[in-house]
Amino acid sequence: MCIAIITTEHPQYPFILLNNRDEYLHRPTQEATWWPAPATQVLGGYDLHRPVHGTWLGMTRQGRIAVLTNYREEDESIIEGARSRGLIPNAWLLSDPAQNETREQFAKRLVDEEGVKGVGGFSVVVGLIQDVVKEEAAKKGLAIISNRTPDAEAAIVIFREPKETHALSNAAYGDRSWPKVVNGEKWTKEAIKKSVEANESQEQLIQRLLGVLSTDTMPRQKENEEWDMYLNQLRHSVFVPSIGRDALEENKMPAHEIGDVVKHKAVDALAGCYGTQKQIIILVDKEGKVKYTERTLYDRDAVPIKKGEGDRTFDFQIEGW
Repeated sequence: MCIAIITTEHPQYPFILLNNRDEYLHRPTQEATWWPAPATQVLGGYDLHRPVHGTWLGMTRQGRIAVLTNYREEDESIIEGARSRGLIPNAWLLSDPAQNETREQFAKRLVDEEGVKGVGGFSVVVGLIQDVVKEEAAKKGLAIISNRTPDAEAAIVIFREPKETHALSNAAYGDRSWPKVVNGEKWTKEAIKKSVEANESQEQLIQRLLGVLSTDTMPRQKENEEWDMYLNQLRHSVFVPSIGRDALEENKMPAHEIGDVVKHKAVDALAGCYGTQKQIIILVDKEGKVKYTERTLYDRDAVPIKKGEGDRTFDFQIEGW
């Protein structure tokens, strides 16, 4: 039940992205890094469970950004699709920088040519940070594409106007029935307002935004509450504490529709505890300078990491700014 919040409301950092990756805590994930050749332009983490090494969030030295959230579909047959959803952000991030593929061209390639069928439900935000921040880019904004997007022209475009904040979680974009989406936007706006008023440093702003991502309003499981019903509570909290520990049987999650499908393929990686595994803050200033911060909360044995000891930071300048 991941969440991505993007805002353009800070006067010094006109592009800010907040992300919680919620996942089975035993699922192996590469910490944020510059990817190996030939993809050295990409910064981000990636999945180590499936061999395609897809990602949920990444950006490039040239300013490309992609963040994906998945959501449940009524068709149970495509929960674990023939194609990994992580390949969708990869397709944008790994586009040859020399070709200068536009967001519109990518949408056409993804939706009209390659197709978005055969994967589980997803929404992906893609675009160039320049198209949000730089005035001369005519506010082209970012596109939201999902497996329900009928054609490239139907992609939703956000951030064409100044001072916008949008959150996306594990439901279709625009579904305001999820408290974590509504609260995530509200708390981010409030955090930026307070940070600006206090004239906070970059590090103080990052810590304040990590506080937003760490806000736990998850209802605790009631006695005799069925596991499937309890999972519906994930929509309430931006932060998901480690759940499932009290109901484990030989280190396996209680039976439920997602877990049972994938356990046959990877019992250890997709079993056991579930919760917010990683937190990411990306700040981009008006000059195109990037501060990328990733906080890992649990090691691959699902053991909590002491606050700050799992942090990784990257500073770089977007090329051609």
